[in-house]
Amino acid sequence: MSNKYAETSILAFSLGSSTIFLKFVCVYIIGFQNITLTTWLFVCSIVGALFFTGLYVTVKEKKYFEVAIRGGALGFAFGIGFHLTSSETFMFFGYYFMALTFFHFSEYFTTAVANPKSLTLASFLLDHSREYTMAAVASWVEFMIELYFFPGLKHIHLISIIGLMLVVFGEIVRKGSIFTAKSNFNHYVQYVRRPGHELVTNGVYSWCRHPSYVGWFYWSIGTQLILCNPLCLVAYTVVSWKFFNERIQEEEIYLLNFFGEDYVDYKKNVRTGLPFITGYQGHYS
Repeated sequence: MSNKYAETSILAFSLGSSTIFLKFVCVYIIGFQNITLTTWLFVCSIVGALFFTGLYVTVKEKKYFEVAIRGGALGFAFGIGFHLTSSETFMFFGYYFMALTFFHFSEYFTTAVANPKSLTLASFLLDHSREYTMAAVASWVEFMIELYFFPGLKHIHLISIIGLMLVVFGEIVRKGSIFTAKSNFNHYVQYVRRPGHELVTNGVYSWCRHPSYVGWFYWSIGTQLILCNPLCLVAYTVVSWKFFNERIQEEEIYLLNFFGEDYVDYKKNVRTGLPFITGYQGHYS
C-alpha cells in the first residue's frame, strides 16, 4: 500500500483499538479476574490518554496528524464498544458502537485506497450533516430511556442479531461499490463530468445502480435493529428512504447528461436497489 493517508489511518485505528487486547493480557496472561466494566473503561481511558499524547509527540506533519487523531479516536471508540459487549446490559450497544466507529473509519480508508484523488478529512463522514448527528444522538437517547423503563425490550437477541447481519451486509455492499467504482466514486453528487469519469456497470453495479446508497440504507436500518429502537427504526427508515429517493432523482439527471443512451440502457436493465425507488423518469438533454 503506497498511500500514506491510508497507512496512517489504519495504523492509528489499529493502535487505538488495541485496548481490545488489553483485556486478554490482563485476564489470560496476568490472571486478573472479575474486573468490572467500570474498571476496564477507566483503564482504557488512561491508555487512550497515553496513546493520544504519543500521537501528538510522534506525528509531526499536521496533515497526517489530523488523519491519525481521527483514526485513532475511532479505533479507541471501537475498543470501548468491544468492552461494552461483555456487559449483559450494554452488550448490543457495544456491537452498535463498534459498527458505527468502523463504518466511519472504513469510509476514509476505503476512499484512500480506491480513489485517493477525492480524499479529504471529510471522507471520515464524521461531520456529514447536522441531521446525521442529531439522528445518532436520538438513537442513543431512545436506547437509554427504553433501557431504563422497558429493559426487556433491549434483550430481544434475535432482532439484534438480524440487525448485525444487516449492518455487515450494508458494509460489504457499500465498500464493494467504492472499490468497484474506484476513481468514479465520490461522496458528493457530481454536477460536471470530470475527465476519465466512466459509467460503471460491473461488479455490484450489475446488481443495482446505486450500491453505495443501498449499503448505507440497510446499514442504518440495521443499527437500529441492533439497539432494538422501535421509534428510531421507523424514523431512520422513512427519513433515509426519502433522502435517497431525492438524492437518486437528482444524481440520475446528471448521469443521463453525462452518459446519454448508455445510462438509459443501464436504467432499463438494472434497478436502483432500493425498495419503491425507481430513479429519474424524465428525459435527458
